[in-house]
Amino acid sequence: MALPNPSDPAAYSYPWPLQGYENLPPLPDEKNEDSKSFRNEPSYALSKAYEEFPEPLRRDRRGGFDIHVYFREDDEQQLNYARALWERIRREFPELRIYRVWDKPIGPHPRGMFEVNVLTPAQFGAFVPWLAIWRGPLSALVHPNTAEPGVAAAAGELRDHSQRAIWMGERLTLDLSRFEEAAAARAGESTESPS
Repeated sequence: MALPNPSDPAAYSYPWPLQGYENLPPLPDEKNEDSKSFRNEPSYALSKAYEEFPEPLRRDRRGGFDIHVYFREDDEQQLNYARALWERIRREFPELRIYRVWDKPIGPHPRGMFEVNVLTPAQFGAFVPWLAIWRGPLSALVHPNTAEPGVAAAAGELRDHSQRAIWMGERLTLDLSRFEEAAAARAGESTESPS
């Protein structure tokens, strides 16, 4: 079984967006007062996604999303900004899990960075918009942590860090080789060329 190209959305399967909403009456074509947006039928309950992450997002200790905030480690201004932002996050969002500032590339990450985990939709909804404003000159990768039945952990990590990734600022090239090699080994393949 060949591994999918992590940057090719066609290599993956997706749940049908209207699953659970079949055979409903058509939505109205009527516009709201702004004459641009569509009027929606009122709902008597908010989506469950306001309270818990939808599957296959993890709802355990690992958390639903990781946010990696990157800086150029050779740029003193960016390094200082990253350290100040890290402190601000710890003070303003003490309920979030935040890890040390790495002043060099580590794992798949090509620059110095620090990581923040969000465990609930409420944390995501508060922190990600806040970060969009306060990240300043820094880039951020927001990626889900998923657990899908029948999908090896490494294959899930590969997809989470590539096809499912959300970027703020400059999109960096991650070193996905560790995930690719682990997923290939799990699938009984080798990533080495035959000699």
